[in-house]
Amino acid sequence: MGRAYEVRKASIQKTGMAKAKLYSTFAKEIYLAAKKGLPDPDANITLKRKIEKAKKSQVPSDIIDRAIAKAKGAGQEEYSEVTYEGFGPGQSTLIIKCLTDNVNRTVGLVRAAFNKIHKSLGVTNSVSYNYDYLGVVSFKCDNEEAILDKLIEVGVEPVDFESEDGVLTISVNPTDENKLKDAIESVMPNVEFDYDEVGMFAKDKITLEGEDKENFELLLKLLDDIEDVSNIYHNVEL
Repeated sequence: MGRAYEVRKASIQKTGMAKAKLYSTFAKEIYLAAKKGLPDPDANITLKRKIEKAKKSQVPSDIIDRAIAKAKGAGQEEYSEVTYEGFGPGQSTLIIKCLTDNVNRTVGLVRAAFNKIHKSLGVTNSVSYNYDYLGVVSFKCDNEEAILDKLIEVGVEPVDFESEDGVLTISVNPTDENKLKDAIESVMPNVEFDYDEVGMFAKDKITLEGEDKENFELLLKLLDDIEDVSNIYHNVEL
């Protein structure tokens, strides 16, 4: 218990550039979900969940439809998922998830961002061993006992189950995420997930100060400005 999770996109301002990147990221994620399974949300639960998250973020329907059409073969773009690990200022570490149609371009841009603050990328597993790969949801709930009973009933074992100020946060093995959400929705049909993410979460957080903090914030901005970057995970308490 006692984990703290950061809400993805919480700090994104509603500028045209921010919207464009958000739309692009969701389009790529929907494309990949459709490509890996059937391009039909009724037959592909992962795709269905991605579409639900996109709509909640106000992604236009035509962007969603085009992404699914590409997965069906309409269009020449082919996206893949790549992940980079890096060492930032102080004792900070980062895991950068990208969705790209050109891996050479992407790694060059990510490496350049680290070079600008005189830091470097690491090799595979040089950072990720200090992170947990989890599915995490957070939502307002006034009956956590009913939720826990339902999870036990359907065989979902939470890694963490935390209630604070009327908000319930549950983390599970990523393979159980869809089952987790189905169980919650069976108890709370109109539930709104304030947080819904499968990703890498640091086991321990650190605090940066002074120049290290400034350089770390600059690195985050440089990485976030890269269109191919879809998620940035790190171990810094902001």
